[in-house]
Amino acid sequence: MSIKKIIEGKKEWRAHVSRVKALPQDYQIVYKEMQKYLYKVGPVELHEGIGPLSEILHFFEEGVADGKSVLEITGSDVAAFCDALIEDSKTYADLYQESVKHKADKAKKK
Repeated sequence: MSIKKIIEGKKEWRAHVSRVKALPQDYQIVYKEMQKYLYKVGPVELHEGIGPLSEILHFFEEGVADGKSVLEITGSDVAAFCDALIEDSKTYADLYQESVKHKADKAKKK
């Protein structure tokens, strides 16, 4: 990765964080919890940029503009909302399951 890409990535992240900080406090709290959740269980591509986080932020900015509370957008089960967002994405759990299956299949053949 070139230094130019790293610098651009940092600029993009700082702009993203500034947008998060502009949200009302309740939105910021839920966003940060979603971010933690997604980093633990989320999609592989989450670590390749801020795509899914940017989508969440966009939803939240629209919710603020529409005068909705954050839980009107996510529902009361925020983890389920996150799971629905990433249901078609490959997760680290998927990669681990594939690895275990591959090793088990390999052991069976011996």
